[in-house]
Amino acid sequence: MTTWCRFEKDNVTRYGLVEGGQVTAVDGIPWGEHKPTSLAYPLASVKLAIPVVPPTFYCVGINYADHIREMAAKRKTEPVFPKKPDIGYRANNALIAHEENIVKPADAGEAFQYEGELVAVFGKRCRNVSSENALDYVFGWTIGNDVSERGWQKEDRTLWRAKNADTLKPMGPWIVTGLDPAKMETVIRVNGRETDRFATNNMIFDTATYIATVSKYCTIEPGDVMWMGTDGVPENIKPGDTVEIEITGIGVLRNKVVAGT
Repeated sequence: MTTWCRFEKDNVTRYGLVEGGQVTAVDGIPWGEHKPTSLAYPLASVKLAIPVVPPTFYCVGINYADHIREMAAKRKTEPVFPKKPDIGYRANNALIAHEENIVKPADAGEAFQYEGELVAVFGKRCRNVSSENALDYVFGWTIGNDVSERGWQKEDRTLWRAKNADTLKPMGPWIVTGLDPAKMETVIRVNGRETDRFATNNMIFDTATYIATVSKYCTIEPGDVMWMGTDGVPENIKPGDTVEIEITGIGVLRNKVVAGT
């Protein structure tokens, strides 16, 4: 396993290798040509940036059976399960890094919620691949928080503000290679209190199936990301709350909610 980050130091943003509480600056990109430099810093002395600026930001929805059942029970409706992999897109303007603030818009409603998600980061161009080979195109894994305003999600024709308003997509803290999603567990905490815990790979359609399906029609490029959906029943969050999403082998993505003006 190797841990890669993007970090800011002395007004310069670059990739780095994280090991033993230290980050070593790297020239180049993790999934392309690169070489370590002589510049090394204590991890605590740098600011982590989003681990990648994706050319295309794919995002899976309703991909956990328990999540569908529990949300349907909450609405007092029958659960409806997807019959095939179906994917959407998110906007890069919504991305923020580990420890940056989620800004709740001033006119957002009470149903403002987290969604803890596994994120695949691609390292090779991927077109029309089989599910058996699909994970070979994944460079590594990170964590996403698909913050959502549920009222807007119901009212708007698209998800342009419910999912894509500025700061609603924390991602990080870094990318870890060589992990197996089947061995991961996702834990979500709000203000230190555990609110959800689930097997990360307990998906209706796993990552490999999604990659194979998407790549049949869309070329996935190096640096693209694919967020894989969430389980459980997310709770409302409000200004002053801190949300932590922990996934086995990756670490913890932490962000505080603040009030917008």
